[in-house]
Amino acid sequence: MLGKHEEKLDLAELLSRADALRYNGRYEEAEKLYLQILEQEPNNSAAHHGLGLVYYLHGGDFEKSLNEFKKAVELDPDNVLYRLDWAKALTTVAPLEEDPEKMMWLLKEAKTEFERILEIDPENQEAIKQLIYLSEWGV
Repeated sequence: MLGKHEEKLDLAELLSRADALRYNGRYEEAEKLYLQILEQEPNNSAAHHGLGLVYYLHGGDFEKSLNEFKKAVELDPDNVLYRLDWAKALTTVAPLEEDPEKMMWLLKEAKTEFERILEIDPENQEAIKQLIYLSEWGV
């Protein structure tokens, strides 16, 4: 049986492998590893973030993607990368929404996230750029 220290090392190794697979476009394999990590450690924010990227980049399962990004942010609220990816995914999904009210809600949610990013990192150029973009849309 693995001790806690050995288990953490194994999860870190699995996460590293999953990230490498994702970087190389091997999304199905990456997804399996992220899910394996989450079976062992359901509150692993990095695995939720990675899984969100897999769903976002591969197959366009935006609903699952948003859920995974949101979970990563809930687990690690000061992680600017997680917040940025979640907010950018919201802005991508919003125009695909048929319901205008839901589209505006998604864009406002994204705006709130970009503003939170600037609270953590006031010089974050991506958040600044995205807020300008949203203001041009009247959000």
